[in-house]
Amino acid sequence: MTSDEVRDGAGNPADSGKCTAAEIFQAAKRSTVSAARNIPDFDDLPVPSDTANLREGANLNSTLLALLPLVGVWRGKGEGRGPNGDYRFGQQIVVSHNGGNYLNWEARSWRLDDAGEYQETGLRETGFWRFVSDPYDPTESQAIELLLAHSSGYVELFYGRPRNASSWELVTDALACSKSGVLVGGAKRLYGIVEGGDLAYVEERVDADGGLVPHLSARLYRFAG
Repeated sequence: MTSDEVRDGAGNPADSGKCTAAEIFQAAKRSTVSAARNIPDFDDLPVPSDTANLREGANLNSTLLALLPLVGVWRGKGEGRGPNGDYRFGQQIVVSHNGGNYLNWEARSWRLDDAGEYQETGLRETGFWRFVSDPYDPTESQAIELLLAHSSGYVELFYGRPRNASSWELVTDALACSKSGVLVGGAKRLYGIVEGGDLAYVEERVDADGGLVPHLSARLYRFAG
């Protein structure tokens, strides 16, 4: 998966003929199944429940409509590049909401062996998406804010903007590592809905030489929502 493929998204006319009839059929079949799924819920709490299915639960907050395509549970595989070389991973991303002015984000991954089977746990992150609200600067209110906490010991704040109706680009603005955490550089992420309704993304991170280099990329199908 390349940044150009993610950036163009599913709405690029140049890509209109790339899906085969079989791919379209499979996407429609998955959509029928995923529409009936949602994340588990404890229904005895006095607060609105989180939902990853726009057909259920609270209405999506109107301030988040530009992020609506992200809501759901996504599963798939990707490729990463680390200190010890390239590797493959499986991943699940849960994007949910409770009617508030933010999206919940939880991503967990696991390393795969050469046969494509589970090898060990991988990266994990949790956080929130929202739009900046600045009554004194309406243009700034179009900016996306993504706040993430990583299991490897650092907290990261991204800012970015929608590129179009189905792709979003963000860049690290601030980063703080714990004493036990790994040392990492800032990142640039590009997310997009691509052919077949899948969620794809690429991440580049700043290396020791100060340049952006490929770090992660994945393509995930909609499992729920």
